[in-house]
Amino acid sequence: MNATPIALKFGGSTFATHQSYPELAQALAARSASERRPLAVVVSAMPGETERLRERLHQVNEHPEDASVAGLLTLADTVSAHLLTTALHQRGLKATVLAGHQLGLTTDSTYMWAKVRDLDPRPLRQALEDHDIVVVPGGQAADSEGRPTWLGKNSSDLSAVLVAAAVGADRCEIHSDVDGVYSADPNLVTGVRLLREMAYDAASLMSLHGAKVLHRRAVRTAKKHGITLVCRRNRAPYEEGTVIGPEGAPAAAVILNRHSRVLAYADAADADRAHSIFHTQGVDTVRLEDGPHLALIGGYLDLDHFQRQHGLPESRPVGIPVVEITGSRVTTHIAADDIEAQELAQKLHDSLPVPREGIRAL
Repeated sequence: MNATPIALKFGGSTFATHQSYPELAQALAARSASERRPLAVVVSAMPGETERLRERLHQVNEHPEDASVAGLLTLADTVSAHLLTTALHQRGLKATVLAGHQLGLTTDSTYMWAKVRDLDPRPLRQALEDHDIVVVPGGQAADSEGRPTWLGKNSSDLSAVLVAAAVGADRCEIHSDVDGVYSADPNLVTGVRLLREMAYDAASLMSLHGAKVLHRRAVRTAKKHGITLVCRRNRAPYEEGTVIGPEGAPAAAVILNRHSRVLAYADAADADRAHSIFHTQGVDTVRLEDGPHLALIGGYLDLDHFQRQHGLPESRPVGIPVVEITGSRVTTHIAADDIEAQELAQKLHDSLPVPREGIRAL
């Protein structure tokens, strides 16, 4: 096989049970045979596996150091990669796993939310010359001394785009439990619409404010390398939904990520300083215009420990951000709790302008 490899990513919801691995292996075997190209497949952990490791870690140390968190939590994705690989072997395919420290992906040493410094494509390209399918655990990398680092929560998307860039692919398929980017979370809001085509910047803006379909750094990296992102469902027949590339209609959406929080500070100077520190450490926050507030975007963070570790100003949580996006215009509302946030998201979504083309109602 000398053709350009296909880059694919399968999120954790793909692997609801252990039987999911043989089922996906069968589909990948058929894809490999029909297209006669090697596959580079990025996978996430089974649902709940990362959380179980995190719980065990906190039972030993309530505030573990970042290096231990990065080293342990990424093992959940490694397990998933090996389960898929052994299912591929059972079907007679030549398959192997390339973990983060083998991938040629070098980051800084922040351990969690690590920033990519270099990508050497040779290990992955060599592995694809020798195998039908190479399976890569998502979110993993290593620093310049070979120590495990983590690209952040939900960063398998980023791993997949980096894999696509390494093998010279111009497309990267992202498979999840929804077939694309919707005008709101279909699990929380009714009447949502599938956005068929999106520009990189629109997708990045939605991700910045907490939309969970795509990782923001993945979108930025795709734009940098000119890689089209194709969102698909992670179950047969793997329907194609949203395509993200250089062009797309203006987005109209409401974003509610129930893991996000709005933090209030004593004054604007404290809020600005906290925002700068979060940014330096790779943690997504949005500086809100209405008062000395930051939106801390959903994901795992031991906030008390982080604030002590980095000398952040004191803050207090004041609610959950509900974000309304129309084109480049962004308005953030603050809801007191989950119930109010969901009600507000529905109300805002009901008032969104409905574009004439490029959507599908759900």
